[in-house]
Amino acid sequence: MKPAQFDYLRAESIGDVHRALSEVKDARVLAGGQTLMPMLSMRLARPSSVIDIMRIEALGRIEEKGNAIRVGAAVRQAKLLAWPALKDRQPLLAAALPWVGHAQTRNRGTVCGSAAHADPSAEIPLVLTALEGSVEVSSLRGARKVAAAEFFTGLMTTARADDEMIEAVHFPVRQPGHGYAFNEYGRRHGDFALVACAAVVSRTRVRLAIGGVSDRPVARDLSGTNDEELAQAINDFAWSLEARDDLHATASYRRQLVREMGIRTIREARACIS
Repeated sequence: MKPAQFDYLRAESIGDVHRALSEVKDARVLAGGQTLMPMLSMRLARPSSVIDIMRIEALGRIEEKGNAIRVGAAVRQAKLLAWPALKDRQPLLAAALPWVGHAQTRNRGTVCGSAAHADPSAEIPLVLTALEGSVEVSSLRGARKVAAAEFFTGLMTTARADDEMIEAVHFPVRQPGHGYAFNEYGRRHGDFALVACAAVVSRTRVRLAIGGVSDRPVARDLSGTNDEELAQAINDFAWSLEARDDLHATASYRRQLVREMGIRTIREARACIS
């Protein structure tokens, strides 16, 4: 199938994108195209215009700003994975990125594109939520940061307004005295996760984030000092998620994966506390 007719705009600046989004009805931003292009071809998306941002130099940067890694909207997933400082500065992100699609799609797909698509099984939204990161959006009206927990609002829906673009995402850097771990289970490597777990642990806090079960990534601080107490807290967490039966797994199976993977991921994070 071929896409429906649309206008193509190659933006040369962030201002070009802002003006186009404010003036053109139903415009969509094109970055890596790994999600948008199939949706156009299947006519699941029928925008009047597509705005290509990949030639905007300012959007292609990875920078440390304050206590966070700022990843611009044109940064491909493979570029972030190859960033020399990644494992030291944020090991959870370094552990999760190899699970994002396949090498071929990571060479094209962007980090911010995954956040924009907001698939509940996707790794990048899960890591943003686990780390209490944020999404930077901007428009002619100005710029704002939205906490990840508030940005992902439901199944492939976000808090981004129609006239806003995602300009960057912010991943908090590694903190002393914290351990990080990531685990994922899918039918095949590269498939979307049936369940994915990300843990951030310190001496006084255990934070577990779950993807692939609810309609968005969900994180919770868990109480309990020993494995038995944590297992009960994870069981309560699993039951609070809105798991449903689908073609890939039953709700019961996903909850059991949360129980088993959750405690294992927390143990691995504890073993990595620095």
